[in-house]
Amino acid sequence: MPSLKEIKGRIASVNSTRKITSAMKMVASSKLHHAQVAIQNMLPYETMLEHILKSFLAAEAEAHTIYDQERPVKRAALVVFSSNSSLCGGFNANVIKMMTHAVEKYAPEIGLENVEIYPIGRKVYEKAKKMGLNVQGEFSALADKPNVNECIKIVMELGEKFAEGKIDKVELIYHHFKSAGSQILTRKTFLPIDIESELKADHERDLTSIIATKESQEYLKKRGERQTERQEEKVKPLNDNFIVEPDMNTVLTELLPKMAHLMFYTALLDNNASEHAARMVAMQTATDNADELLRELSLQYNKGRQQAITNELLDLVGGSAQ
Repeated sequence: MPSLKEIKGRIASVNSTRKITSAMKMVASSKLHHAQVAIQNMLPYETMLEHILKSFLAAEAEAHTIYDQERPVKRAALVVFSSNSSLCGGFNANVIKMMTHAVEKYAPEIGLENVEIYPIGRKVYEKAKKMGLNVQGEFSALADKPNVNECIKIVMELGEKFAEGKIDKVELIYHHFKSAGSQILTRKTFLPIDIESELKADHERDLTSIIATKESQEYLKKRGERQTERQEEKVKPLNDNFIVEPDMNTVLTELLPKMAHLMFYTALLDNNASEHAARMVAMQTATDNADELLRELSLQYNKGRQQAITNELLDLVGGSAQ
């Protein structure tokens, strides 16, 4: 059994660790709130663009552009989103695992050198370099500070390569932020753009809470459904009677790049919010484990202290009897 001094030292050490994890949890909660606000500010633009594209799809004429044409894959690109720092549970490990699986799937078909990696985040960049993959740059700054202009530059580079036939397929690997307690690892095709499947994608998000417990999430989900029903009753449908000039193909050629920018930026914001949510949950779990360990150590310390007092009393009684 460890001595009382050793137990007291462990209690002090666990207390220090608990203070750090508790502080990191509060910082992650604050950053998560800011990330949720950023997604919320983007949603009106996303809603309107989707509405316009859905209206065009319902038009009589079928239009196609170079960005939605599938072709045999001879060269592929993977845009992989991770974080720059650790202490967020299995967040980065899961992303890297999915990237490795995708690379292993492409390698026998097109060759490892024909799989390009665009790493958004230091963790995936370091892993891709260590694996000897074909890394096309280092974009770690975007993981901490999402920037629309930088996203557009990357999308334009990918779009030019796709248009010129240097890349036949682009995929995104990231975490879709559903709520503070649920982040869904997602792998989806970015280019060629499948407008119909993208418009049917799951955009459900809880952007009002940073509570990660299951009971709270169920309550907030039901409350959100009731609020959505009331809003749908009040909102009037938009006029979809568009006059398309000069023609459908030209307009879609302008709209599809904007949709690509939106898809990329949305993935970045989702991943950023998911990172902070995962870190918040990880730090909360670490704090709870520290509390449990402190309870066990305190009990052990009190038992040892009581035993020491009992032994001293027995020694005194034994000495007086002699």
